[in-house]
Amino acid sequence: MAPVRALLSDHNKAYGVRMRPHRSLVLLGLVISTGFSVADNRPNIVLILADDLGFSDVGVYGSEISTPTIDTLATRGVTFTNFHTAASCAPSRAMLLTGVDSHRAGVANIPEAIPPEQTHSPNYQGSLSPNVVTIAKLLSDAGYRTYMAGKWHLGLDQMPNSRGFIRSVSLADTGADNWEQKPYLPLYDEARWFEDDEPLQLPANFYSSEYLVDRLIEFIGDASGDQPFFGYLSFQAVHIPVQTPPEFTARYSHRYDDGWDAVRTTRFQEAIKRGIVPPTTRLIDMPTTREWDELSTVEQERESKQMAVYAGMVEAMDYHLGRLISHLEQTDQYTNTLFIVTSDNGPEPSNPVALAGPLFGWWLRLNGYHTDIERLGERGSFNFLGTDNASAAASPFAFYKFYAGEGGMRVPLVISGPSVVAPSRLSHAFTYVKDLAATVLDIANIEHPGSQYQGRDIEPLTGKTLRPILQARTERIRDDSEVTGYEVGGNAALFQGDFKIVMNRPSVGDGQWHLYNITEDPGEYHDLALHLPVRFRQMRDAYEHYVEDNGVLPIPNDYDQVRQVGMRGYQALAMRYGGIAALIGLIVAGCCWSLGHRFFRPRVS
Repeated sequence: MAPVRALLSDHNKAYGVRMRPHRSLVLLGLVISTGFSVADNRPNIVLILADDLGFSDVGVYGSEISTPTIDTLATRGVTFTNFHTAASCAPSRAMLLTGVDSHRAGVANIPEAIPPEQTHSPNYQGSLSPNVVTIAKLLSDAGYRTYMAGKWHLGLDQMPNSRGFIRSVSLADTGADNWEQKPYLPLYDEARWFEDDEPLQLPANFYSSEYLVDRLIEFIGDASGDQPFFGYLSFQAVHIPVQTPPEFTARYSHRYDDGWDAVRTTRFQEAIKRGIVPPTTRLIDMPTTREWDELSTVEQERESKQMAVYAGMVEAMDYHLGRLISHLEQTDQYTNTLFIVTSDNGPEPSNPVALAGPLFGWWLRLNGYHTDIERLGERGSFNFLGTDNASAAASPFAFYKFYAGEGGMRVPLVISGPSVVAPSRLSHAFTYVKDLAATVLDIANIEHPGSQYQGRDIEPLTGKTLRPILQARTERIRDDSEVTGYEVGGNAALFQGDFKIVMNRPSVGDGQWHLYNITEDPGEYHDLALHLPVRFRQMRDAYEHYVEDNGVLPIPNDYDQVRQVGMRGYQALAMRYGGIAALIGLIVAGCCWSLGHRFFRPRVS
């Protein structure tokens, strides 16, 4: 594996990925009656999933972060401006790989955040249900070589090779260090990495984005043989801990010294200029965002550096994705490869240090972490965004990861390559994460088996293919009567046509339902519930049908998703260290509880 330190001698050279014209999708290879076979010219498909990447973190969406690889893919593809996913990672991944609602797929929430009151339900196991079939399995059945490299987070009992991948390198859990094989939270006593579902020891020169691309390149090989491949590249970037080589961070030195409001506003203006959002968009001021000028000089320095590391990690991910594209070009596989680039949810707002206070600082030191400003992002450092910078990463939307606001659910989506007609264009159609499974199968000329697969009952696919949009045959794939429901951790939404009803629980939300026209008002500024009472009532009724049809369970009144994860961390420490953890348990519980009191209802500016 080439050392990361050798990169970046020249910016243009480092990103000198040549792009060739694409060719049209060729029909499925057939086995002829003589017994000979012809080459299977269906397209290769690479599904790239960033972790916690905000809507405006990519250059083509108006970011100051350099992402030339993804931006170049956008020039030969379609950039989707109204694509939604779950606001939490495991539910998104379940829907992404199955095309089935996360509740029916068994992953109604991340396993670390499921309260005990819900664990009796098969919908709330945090692990892929045996009653769903993945696109990897269907593609493998149909002759594709199927590979995965990256974060899995869909259950230790349902690992990648058992769900259709013929080769895999996977991180089982919600996250881990990007430089070493160690956990990032007290939830875990180790970073559980696997190769082909067997425990894996990472190399000493590991950096996550580089390593995952290297392994996927290794799996793909030089295109020998006649089978197309499906590659699922699931980056750790930019999940906590936010880490990247100092060369990447240096590109953004002092770039964020003016604070998060300046970033949020600049991205908002650029998104309007590029046509990503309409001129009618207005910004919500999140009360979790502090006044930059009220911070001390040291605090400003830290926050600026934290964002610089984050930007560097995004750019490093884009750089290593460029290496994958270079390999495909060099092996004559690029022009027949469809690329799908997206994120599992909006940016991560959590501040683990503030969450657990002295206890977490003790755990960090015990596991070889530091928070020194000068070395943030480097090996051994622990870095994160927090709510302030997360609001900038989600610009121009309200909220962020975990919440059903647009900032938590609306993320980048670029689809590029074969099947794209009239490239370098925007699509403003409402699209949803389940649609990607339907799209992949459609592009591969594979029909989903419906409700029966290999003699057993399965959940039917409910996503809709985006191929008509890719081929410029239509601007929308849903009519105004169709509804799409959503719920994770008690935060909920329902989409219909241009409209959305949404409820975010306290303490960041107000626990009330609101109605927005997210086509004209994606910033969720003007609540229309009182102005359109009939529509509001009908959509609320439709949401209740969604709850009933998908087995959505109520949550405890005092539930907080982040706090639940924190409490799980304390429980893990208590089991690991016994009496020591028990003595400080009350401190942890109090700190976990107090996290919610840092947040208040969003206000409108």
